[in-house]
Amino acid sequence: MKIVILDGFTSNPGDLSWDKITKLGDCAIYDRTSPSDIVERAKDAEIVLTCKAILDEEVILSLPKLKCIGVLATGYNVVDIECAKHQDIIVTNVPNYTGLSGAQMVFALLLELTNRVGDHSASVFKNKWSKASDFCFWDFPLIELNGLTLGIVGFGGIGKAVSRIAIAFGMKVIISTRTIPESYPEGIEFCDLDALFQNSDVITLHCPLTPGTKEMINAERINQMKTTSYLINISRGQLIHEKDLTEALNSDRIAGAALDVLAQEPPSSDCPLFKAKNCYITPHIAWATLASRERLISIAADNIEGFIEGKIVNAVNV
Repeated sequence: MKIVILDGFTSNPGDLSWDKITKLGDCAIYDRTSPSDIVERAKDAEIVLTCKAILDEEVILSLPKLKCIGVLATGYNVVDIECAKHQDIIVTNVPNYTGLSGAQMVFALLLELTNRVGDHSASVFKNKWSKASDFCFWDFPLIELNGLTLGIVGFGGIGKAVSRIAIAFGMKVIISTRTIPESYPEGIEFCDLDALFQNSDVITLHCPLTPGTKEMINAERINQMKTTSYLINISRGQLIHEKDLTEALNSDRIAGAALDVLAQEPPSSDCPLFKAKNCYITPHIAWATLASRERLISIAADNIEGFIEGKIVNAVNV
């Protein structure tokens, strides 16, 4: 079985092993593959793994030996699912590998917004504490999470993990989701989007990018939020209308935002949010802990092994 990994560097820049996958066939691994090189590199492959390399209709139809596409992520919008299905090509993804790491990142961002650890540490190294008249100082309001309301949009694996941590902090948790699960942590409430945006002190996004959710965070929706509220997004950058959010932050319409994803990645140097105040941006790393990436590779290997054995798992187009 010929296996090609088109863009493996972000999943494994060298600190993990590909052995679980390489033992399953003749495997070629590329750190990155430009669009013009995809067909040449994958022309003999029966199984292709991709993270961000796009397998559109033109590419898929140019790979007659292809039988299975494995996406090294949960989202699979980089693959033309309908074309793959029409060509009897199985497409798999990797669900639920980053729930704990993603939830951890949500609170890393939230605590930065409420405690400003990085800003205060930087000021200490600039000798502001050394020159202080008192034993302490703070440059920003320090916000306690206990008693605040956290609104979670979407309630998959990460959303559920976030809710459990929030409850441990003493926060009230409200959820807006398409389908209310049969089981969920005690102490949370479900509501519609309007109620969530109107009543939350913190809003965190954990929903997929669809035509209905694209730029759901826009001027109209932001105007429903409290002026003291915070917005967090580790999900998909295109959920946010970046110009509208920038204007809201710069006019103090909301208190702050912390984002691990942007609409364009890597972003252009003129991304409007680079000029927003009270905004933290990290380079799409919520998923990237060592433990999370190890789970990613392990589940991807299980997907391939299942395909080879005729026991399809985590297929998104069957």
